[in-house]
Amino acid sequence: MVNRICLKTPLGDEVLSLHAGDHVTLSGIVYTARDEAHVRMMEEGIPFNPQGAAIYHCGPVIRDSRILAAGPTTSSRLNSLTGFLLDGGVRALIGKGGMGTEVAGQLRDRGVYLACTGGCAVLAASKMSLKGVFFEDLGMAEAIWIIELDSLPLVVGIDSHGNDLFADISREANKQFHIQFT
Repeated sequence: MVNRICLKTPLGDEVLSLHAGDHVTLSGIVYTARDEAHVRMMEEGIPFNPQGAAIYHCGPVIRDSRILAAGPTTSSRLNSLTGFLLDGGVRALIGKGGMGTEVAGQLRDRGVYLACTGGCAVLAASKMSLKGVFFEDLGMAEAIWIIELDSLPLVVGIDSHGNDLFADISREANKQFHIQFT
C-alpha cells in the first residue's frame, strides 16, 4: 500500500518538505487555468488570492454547474506563462507531462509541480465540485474554474529542491536510446 501525504489548500511551507515521487492527496480549492487564462491574468491581474493557491492545468467539461470531466492538460506549453503566478505566491501547479527546467528552477524553495494521471478525466471529476468561475467569457475550456477537491490523488513530479521526475525519465530514456542505436 502506498503511503499518501494529505495536503489542503491554501498550501504553506509543508510543500517544501515534499520530494519528487511522493504520493499526495489534495483537498480544498484549486483554480483551473490554461493558456488564455494565464495571458488574461498577466494583463488584468490574478482574480483570486494567489497565496498558497494551486493552479490546475485543465479545461474541464461542465454542464448544469456540474463537472463531468476534468483531466489535466499538457503543462509544458505554459512554461513561459508561469513565473508571475509563483511570484504571486502560488504553491502548486497541477498537470501532466512535467514542465521545463526554467519552471523547475522557479519552484525551488517555493512550491511543487503535482502530476495528475492523463486519461482519467471522469475519475478526477468525481473528486471535484464546482464553486465558481472567473473569465467565463473565455469559454468553457479557457475560463478559470474554482473547484473544490476532495482527496485528489497526485504525485510530486517536481519538488522544491530541484528534483524533477520527468527530467530524470527523459535523461534515462535518452541514455537507453543512445546505447541501443549507436
